[in-house]
Amino acid sequence: MSNALAIASVSAVLKDMLNNGVVDHDLSTVVGNVTVSALPPDRILGNGQPETTRLNIFMYQATPNTAWRNAGLPARDTAGLRTNNPPLGLDLHYLLTAYGESEFHSEILLGYGMQILHENPILTRDAIKLALAPVSPVTGAILPPPLDKLIASELADQVEQVRITPQAMTGDEMSRLWTAIQSNYRPTAAYVASVVLIESKRSTRPALPVKNRKLYVVPFAQPAISKVVNAADEREPIEAGAAIVIKGREFKAENCSVNIDGIAFTPAATDITPEQILLTLASPLPAGLFSGVKGVQVIQRFNMGDPETPHRGFESNVAAFVLRPKITNGPTIAASDVLSRVNSTETSGGVTYHLRAGELRLKLNPNAGRDQRVTLLLNEFNAPAGKSPHAYSFSAPAGNGVLDPALDTDTVNIPFKRVLAGKYLVRVQVDGAESVLGQDVAGLFINPVVDLS
Repeated sequence: MSNALAIASVSAVLKDMLNNGVVDHDLSTVVGNVTVSALPPDRILGNGQPETTRLNIFMYQATPNTAWRNAGLPARDTAGLRTNNPPLGLDLHYLLTAYGESEFHSEILLGYGMQILHENPILTRDAIKLALAPVSPVTGAILPPPLDKLIASELADQVEQVRITPQAMTGDEMSRLWTAIQSNYRPTAAYVASVVLIESKRSTRPALPVKNRKLYVVPFAQPAISKVVNAADEREPIEAGAAIVIKGREFKAENCSVNIDGIAFTPAATDITPEQILLTLASPLPAGLFSGVKGVQVIQRFNMGDPETPHRGFESNVAAFVLRPKITNGPTIAASDVLSRVNSTETSGGVTYHLRAGELRLKLNPNAGRDQRVTLLLNEFNAPAGKSPHAYSFSAPAGNGVLDPALDTDTVNIPFKRVLAGKYLVRVQVDGAESVLGQDVAGLFINPVVDLS
């Protein structure tokens, strides 16, 4: 690879090539003395100096090479130390401009200059060495500064040779370029020199070779969940303590787990088949798993390495099911769970109504989180025929009564008021997930109930 001197070295070699071509074609007999230079155009015709016959090669731009720009990106280890020195691939853009002291001289020079570059489309290694370090008895040491330093660019040793190709530019592009240069326009041809590879010489920390090589071949089998249901009956709700069945495909793997709302469950190997996974939501549930809509994902890992450790493998889509809360202080809620009870009466239209107020203590499974929305639902039990049953809903206080540093509770006290005396079916909603009512053989709801007579 070359180093940072390579850009200047390419310009120097091109200048030397053009100078040799002028001598070889004996252009001095055609247009007089010819000067070959590598200067910015605005420095050639400055300070009112008369125009001389000149062939000028000027590098006006360097751009990343598209083929090398993504090769060997900088690599560093976990400590941030460099592990290799990737090359910087550049394309150099040149303007070949001809100046003439008399008419037609600039056209003649430009024609010969373009012919020279056409006949030498590659900067050969020998041409580079000859231009930057002439052979004995003449050596590069006699070259004027900074040319005597360019032999250190190592341009002749880079893996790719530099190619010179014409570049088509529209009149508008050429006009804008010369306007930016702020010089009078002269006959010009554009060229690209590609590719120059610049590599840093900084010390790196190469990794040790791999002692034991192992190749792991894993068939692509993406698991997918179609639905999550109660194992006993697909139509039944899912509560804590219930067994669920995850149905889908490609579940069988050596290291398979189920992620429910960020909590990992590991089913027994015998409960996993390619089409389904059987998993029991044992009660009590793990901390942090609350009632509500739960996301389920099947995670498959593969054991690799020495010693073998689980590595990331395949992950299924995320499916959902509703985990229902369960009132555990039933089926008949004791009178002791009706706190701060207040009995009152109210007369309206000549009818006296007996009203009840207080707090109803509910024990829940799973626990209620501090930030969950808990609502008490009361429906009149065994309402008289032909009469609409009374129904009420009451929200739990903010935070559900959970005090720091606790995050959840199994007991929530929910205040109620102006409830007509009677017996009520009790339900609770936690983040939209509603508890289940018990039924008798006839399908009528019978519990849990609370007596507010």
